[in-house]
Amino acid sequence: MKKVAIGTQQLNVVDEGAGTVLLLIHGFPLDHSMWRPQIDDLSSDFRVIAPDLRGFGTSSTVEPSVSMQRLADDLANLLEALDIDDPVSLGGLSMGGYVAWEFWRRHPRRLKHLILCDTRAEADDHKTRQTRVATAKRVLREGSALLAKMMIPRLFATETLQTGAPAVDATRQVILRTHPATIAAALHGMANRRDTSTWLPDIDIPTLLLCGASDVITPAREMQRLAAALPSSHYVTIPHAGHLAPLENPVAVNQEIRRFLDR
Repeated sequence: MKKVAIGTQQLNVVDEGAGTVLLLIHGFPLDHSMWRPQIDDLSSDFRVIAPDLRGFGTSSTVEPSVSMQRLADDLANLLEALDIDDPVSLGGLSMGGYVAWEFWRRHPRRLKHLILCDTRAEADDHKTRQTRVATAKRVLREGSALLAKMMIPRLFATETLQTGAPAVDATRQVILRTHPATIAAALHGMANRRDTSTWLPDIDIPTLLLCGASDVITPAREMQRLAAALPSSHYVTIPHAGHLAPLENPVAVNQEIRRFLDR
């Protein structure tokens, strides 16, 4: 791993392999390590870049709120710092998908493909925004363990939790290591993010959508509607997976990504 300076920030970045760039954006409240099964496999055919977004992992800390626009600009600045000018294939999960929409809007020339996992385009409704803000306050008071307890049962499929898969505890540890201030900043940023659903008809680049069959946060039927609104999309339901499909069923996810990028 390496540290890459972008302005006043330092991003922790995995950069492995060679060839067409596959830039992977982790979900909330995780870090680059959720993509380790993709990094290990797909770097044999692609240059896989997986950063820790600002504040996450070992990247620099953040202000009280961090917008999806700011995170998208960080990625564009990262590509510039790495001397990557050709359009990239960009994949994002959940919050990473929110960042991906903004990246398309703000840096379209840099995009060749989109890969969207377990995410949505609509902004939060009033109730969800209130819940995010309340959770941010609680995490600042009580610590990251609160969020780990809340989220782990919702991130994974029931079958994954019942088998005691190593990925479950590894994910719990990542959340526990995430600073409460970073968690709060991202919660505020997601609560205030723009509704990007009106953009969908204009996103005319090839787009792969993947959703865990047992995802309770962004159910498959919701992502199927999302796919129907995109002009050039391909949707796949990933079996034996919940919200963290790339981590729970990497064989199926990697197969779909490789097939999509090899077209």
